[in-house]
Amino acid sequence: MSLPRLLEQQCDRLQRLLQQLEQEQAVLAEGKVDGERLQQIAEDKRQLYEELERAEQLRRQAQIKLGYSDDAAGAQQAAAQANCLPIWKQFIDLADRTTRLNGLNGELIQHRLHHNQHMLNILRDATGGGSLYGADGSQQRTPQRISSKA
Repeated sequence: MSLPRLLEQQCDRLQRLLQQLEQEQAVLAEGKVDGERLQQIAEDKRQLYEELERAEQLRRQAQIKLGYSDDAAGAQQAAAQANCLPIWKQFIDLADRTTRLNGLNGELIQHRLHHNQHMLNILRDATGGGSLYGADGSQQRTPQRISSKA
């Protein structure tokens, strides 16, 4: 497969991954997170990452086969030689955008986890630090009233 075709396919996959990341961000921004939807997005992203990895290996092999070094400079030289430098630049731009959005989504997830842990700590402290339920799910003791400060 030609280098321009490989890069076009990579750009297509990155576009699809960006769409998944945008959907993930929208779900994470909702007041009540749809766990099932997030799980489906995560699975779709995993598949795309695997496809991107396989295609990246093919692109690197083609680059090396053409006699270029296996680094960014070699990739740019190979793209210039194959007359597909604009596609290469688009690929780099999409990869950068994907990396930034994925990092932002990771921060959103961390923020939600921190918030949830904080709320759990407030509830635990309001009940005197013990568990409200036993291992079998039955209530262990009558909880105290939760302060309005919580």
